[in-house]
Amino acid sequence: MCAQLTADDEGKDVVNPEGKKIGVIQTVQAGTAHVNPDPGLTDEVKSTLGWGDADENTYALDAHQIESITDSEIQVRQ
Repeated sequence: MCAQLTADDEGKDVVNPEGKKIGVIQTVQAGTAHVNPDPGLTDEVKSTLGWGDADENTYALDAHQIESITDSEIQVRQ
């Protein structure tokens, strides 16, 4: 089952499976979150998430890439 992203998720931290912050949800459009990545995010992590080239410094995060959503953060899958 895929997570359902909404405008209520805007501003939430995005964390990896170990709980390290990797970015913040900037906007949600048509069920896809647009993440402003943490400036220290490594190319290896970006590659794992499929974040190649970005538009306007944000990266798309689809619902199938999400493990869980809480009131304050979104955890991505490994």
